[in-house]
Amino acid sequence: MTPKKNRGILTYVIIILIAIGCIYFVSSKLAKNADKTDYNEVMEHFDNYEVADYELDLGTGELKYKLIGDDKEYKYDVPNVSIFVEETKDYRKNFNKEHKKDELTVGQNYIKITDRTWLYSLIPVVLTVLLGCAILYFMMKQSGGGGKYTSFGKANLKNQANARKATFKDVAGADEEKQELEEIVDFLKHPNKYKDIGAKVPRGVLLLGPPGTGKTLLARAVAGEAGCPFFPISGSDFVEMFVGVGASRVRDLFEQAKKHAPAIIFIDEIDAVGRHRGAGLGGGHDEREQTLNQLLVEMDGFTGNESVIVIAATNRRDILDPALLRPGRFDRQIVVGYPDVKGREEILKVHAKNKPLGPDVDLKIIAQTTQGFTGADLENLLNEAALLAARNNRMAITEFDIEEATMKVIAGPEKKSRIVTEHDKKVTAYHEAGHAIAAYNLPTQDRVHQVTIIQRGMAAGITVTRPDNDDQHVSRNQMREKIIMLLGGRVAEEIFIDDISTGASNDIERATSIARSMVTKYGFSNKIGTVVYGSDNDEVFIGKDYGHTKNYSEAVAAQIDEEVKSIIDKAHSDCIELIRANSDKMHLLAAYLLKFEKIDGPDFEKLMKGEITEADINRKDSSDSNEENNDSFISDEPAGEEI
Repeated sequence: MTPKKNRGILTYVIIILIAIGCIYFVSSKLAKNADKTDYNEVMEHFDNYEVADYELDLGTGELKYKLIGDDKEYKYDVPNVSIFVEETKDYRKNFNKEHKKDELTVGQNYIKITDRTWLYSLIPVVLTVLLGCAILYFMMKQSGGGGKYTSFGKANLKNQANARKATFKDVAGADEEKQELEEIVDFLKHPNKYKDIGAKVPRGVLLLGPPGTGKTLLARAVAGEAGCPFFPISGSDFVEMFVGVGASRVRDLFEQAKKHAPAIIFIDEIDAVGRHRGAGLGGGHDEREQTLNQLLVEMDGFTGNESVIVIAATNRRDILDPALLRPGRFDRQIVVGYPDVKGREEILKVHAKNKPLGPDVDLKIIAQTTQGFTGADLENLLNEAALLAARNNRMAITEFDIEEATMKVIAGPEKKSRIVTEHDKKVTAYHEAGHAIAAYNLPTQDRVHQVTIIQRGMAAGITVTRPDNDDQHVSRNQMREKIIMLLGGRVAEEIFIDDISTGASNDIERATSIARSMVTKYGFSNKIGTVVYGSDNDEVFIGKDYGHTKNYSEAVAAQIDEEVKSIIDKAHSDCIELIRANSDKMHLLAAYLLKFEKIDGPDFEKLMKGEITEADINRKDSSDSNEENNDSFISDEPAGEEI
């Protein structure tokens, strides 16, 4: 601890001692002034032998006594202790003679004279002072050089000494994104090449995309390729309960980066600090806004940061402040989206490097069946498959492990131990058969890959479909047929169970959402027209749109509701017609599911083409069911609720 810090602590200790001394002095004076008893009155009690027993402190002169027949304790501060002891000598002798006691000694039961000095009376004060000093010491130690007090304004940077280095070889499925970032790497390695031609490298790069698509990995790869210092920090690390701390941490972050320039600053989840200013309910003096203002100044203010590149990541571009997105701050915005089938295959190869794969595992097929999976999802998929293989004492990951892991990721593990009644199994079988047969007969829908009535997670049954390719556009007819497929389970219950259940609640919710989007967002309604109604952002941002009203009238709202209901009703009637036309296949598929609990894609195709008959189902033993002969799969449905 430095002498300057010692002087500061000593000053605090002296102030505390003076304060405690003043309090003790004032309280003792008040206590004495509060005693209104006269000395002569006290001595009359002793002269008349009215005192039962008393206690006298020879150090402070405090007298405590009780009267005969009175349990109340009286207190008095004796002005002269020696005179009082002399004047009560006869009283003590007569009292002891009457009670057959010797001359008073310290510790007797009836009359006590304590011999406490003034030092003894100061013990509580000393203990209080020591306690206060101990508390102050620990507070200063906690918030001192090794604590948080002096480091409040310092950026909470993570130690990168033991962090695993990443390069562009570790990033798969993002070729265009890597190409955009290679210019940053080249500038950090050869800055003069760009300066000589008068080119300016982007000061900031904003990585946009859903969670798990590899934004953080890309930033680490840029630092690894450039071989320059990397300063990672989270957006939430700037915001603190103390005013001004966030802005101070921003200044410290850029100061450290400039000392080690060329360097890269990576701000993960920048939306935590970069939200739209003026959107909150607390006004312009909000701590988060002060932090954002300082960040804006550092990125493109009065001081130059030519050799410091800022890379930030977020999945909420819509709530970022416009000043943060303008050229000069984040000059380049790179969208890191879901990988396509080729990208998914490359990602699977990266994560499968240290995992032994069986001869029946084809990563290309897995990539085709995992549409909509992010890089993090694919990594988790292979890890779950490895866990399943290890659990079953296999030395390599098989195709069955991959498919079971995919279903586990999508809908959760199988719950074979749960007791399901025959009625529930029948409802689920017809419900899933309705989804599967509707998908099979609708040209725009994906091929059925697996149908099961084994419960997984919240799903009583699942219909799995697999896309043949990654379509970038969705047509009106495709969305209309999607609604028909979603209603297939409910329609099957209406026709074959002669009742309806709650199993289609999620199907109805999704069908309604699609129909409303067709009307209000995509302009697919001839009656409403090609007009967007409502916000283009489905997520609520309290503050930015707080108190705003709808941008359409109640009459238009009624027309929208009417058009949505019309779309749902038309899809429902079309679905009834489709299911009734395939009633024989419905009974056959439901019977298959009731006996074997699930059917894979090839067997489903055979059943729909008439190659599997009711006689085959009755003749076939359950041990021959292709429970482990599943291809790969993607999506569909929980408890009659299509995923």
